[in-house]
Amino acid sequence: MLSVILPIYNEQDGLNAFTQELVGVLQQHSVAYELIFVNDGSTDNSLSAIKGICAASPHAKYINLSRNFGHQVAVSAGIDYAKGDEVLLMDSDGQDPPEVVPTLLKQMEQGYDVVYAKRESRAKESFLKKFTAKVFYKLLNRITRIDIPIDTGDFRVMNRKVTNALKQMPEKQRYLRGQIAWLGFNQTYITYERKGRNTGETGYTYGKMITLALDAITSFSNWPLRVATLSGFACAALGLVLIMYTLYSRFVLGVYQPGWASLMITIVFLGGIQLLGIGMIGEYISRISDNVKNRPLYLVDETNIDA
Repeated sequence: MLSVILPIYNEQDGLNAFTQELVGVLQQHSVAYELIFVNDGSTDNSLSAIKGICAASPHAKYINLSRNFGHQVAVSAGIDYAKGDEVLLMDSDGQDPPEVVPTLLKQMEQGYDVVYAKRESRAKESFLKKFTAKVFYKLLNRITRIDIPIDTGDFRVMNRKVTNALKQMPEKQRYLRGQIAWLGFNQTYITYERKGRNTGETGYTYGKMITLALDAITSFSNWPLRVATLSGFACAALGLVLIMYTLYSRFVLGVYQPGWASLMITIVFLGGIQLLGIGMIGEYISRISDNVKNRPLYLVDETNIDA
């Protein structure tokens, strides 16, 4: 059986049409399935739409989280409740086209543990979003020791071995595409054209994208701490040069004149480097604190899935 994880955040307008299209594709290819809708604190009538779908189909299940925990946590909740031998992750806004699902499943039949969908194009997305995403993925691959596929999202199918391994990773700052890449196993990809949203505006604002990028970098790389360390050495070396030059000017050249400008430049420069280092260390400490508290990753308000 295939478990389809569908995180939902304010998708009331296009949810029914998307679900009908997805179910039609699955039935056409005789795929045994369950749909798991994870309502991630939607503020519109998405929950009512989800309950309507579940009432009409025994294959549809839902999880209503107590508040908005974020896309990655919502997907993780769906994975925890999935019962299928294979688990499909996809968005419900129409950007991940259902007609690609049979291709993913067919590739899985070749013996792969994970098959992810790689974007050939991204419709209805701004140049800035495409550019920043490209730069981010290239940077992430350069500073981490694992190969995280470029131009991919969470649209992928995994077998039970991978999902069980994924559930053993307890970190609170989730970056699933990086975690799945870290697991290893036998992975491959298919290409597709990413569509635009069916309706409404994306819930992934630039602020949320920045947060996800920070989670990705701090979860899989100590590069920011290394930058802080190297900056400290560079500043110490520069300070030594300035001291030597000052002594040389004072006692050899005799042209030493203390100046306010040079003093302020030095203070501002060193102060900026110190704040940069403290900020980077603070990001890691904050994440350590979240994990040490060991609070639940999410809380479920209600669900129709048997425990």
